[in-house]
Amino acid sequence: MELKLEQGDGGQVLHFRTNVDDWVACGGDHVLRFEPERETGGLKPYLHVRSDLWAKVTRALFYDLVELGEERDIEGRRMFGIVSAGAFFAMAPADSLQDIVA
Repeated sequence: MELKLEQGDGGQVLHFRTNVDDWVACGGDHVLRFEPERETGGLKPYLHVRSDLWAKVTRALFYDLVELGEERDIEGRRMFGIVSAGAFFAMAPADSLQDIVA
């Protein structure tokens, strides 16, 4: 998987290239989700590609997403996540981030 960051008037858009060479722009139709990984206590990131198809984001790209991440208040809780095409995709509570990416 490959990541390309595009900056525009509406902010940043994350574009992912899948292992079958499809480019997917992350946003409202192609969301990111972050699942807890029981074995390590970390997160497994997935990108919605189409229908019921989700692509697992590589660990290297996950760290790139963390570097691009930011904190926001969501429903009264400080969350860490990533923005793409105006949508915020929460990874985890901000105070738990160091435990997740360690």
